[in-house]
Amino acid sequence: MKTSDKMLPEYDFSKGIRGKHHEAYKRGTNVVLLETDVAEVFKDSESVNHALRLLMDIAKKEASGKLILR
Repeated sequence: MKTSDKMLPEYDFSKGIRGKHHEAYKRGTNVVLLETDVAEVFKDSESVNHALRLLMDIAKKEASGKLILR
């Protein structure tokens, strides 16, 4: 299959809005792709954010010498 720069006839951008996502794009993106095994455990953004915040707390405590493991 050869890739071409030409638009296919079935593409219809007649109702498109130019620059609709421009501001969001300028701010950057926070899209992260999870590996399959991770996505099976962390089903949504809330669970991923919760786990990462816990990890951040552990890292901060370890860096400050306040982490106590038993």
